[in-house]
Amino acid sequence: MRWLGALFVLISLTAVGFEWSRRLSGRSRQIRQFTTALQLLEAEVIYGHTPLPVISRKLEKTLRPPLSQIFSTFANILETESTDVKDAWDRSIEWNWPSTALRHKEKETLLQFGQTLGRHGRDEQRKYIQLTLAHLRSEEYEAIEEQRKYEKMAKSLGFLGGLLAIIVMI
Repeated sequence: MRWLGALFVLISLTAVGFEWSRRLSGRSRQIRQFTTALQLLEAEVIYGHTPLPVISRKLEKTLRPPLSQIFSTFANILETESTDVKDAWDRSIEWNWPSTALRHKEKETLLQFGQTLGRHGRDEQRKYIQLTLAHLRSEEYEAIEEQRKYEKMAKSLGFLGGLLAIIVMI
């Protein structure tokens, strides 16, 4: 029975390490997906003259959760409520943020982007999208570096923490 408990502790703490590692890799992947989404948004706004709810529905279909949920919520709010674009963007970010692997810096960048979304002409909108893309690319670089540094360590610490817990208990 004691061995079964020790095995359970080892598996549990190893799983914690792998989850930490998964979140590290998820952050850089989700930043890259958001970068792609903003590039598609830029193309649709500048060249396609497409309304934001239609663009959001397209992005909802092309992205994977949890980022697709942000655009789904954004489109739903724009289609069903008479609210401004900034408020709809902010609410969709706030509601769906806990399910992402993104951090506070990315959230601030996206909320600042939402303040300009739909308020300016096409040229100004392009400049704001490019500025947001530059911020996200620098965050992606930081996330990749952090992933490179800590991904293996997280997995190892989970396993070694489990072994330590077993030794302390025995």
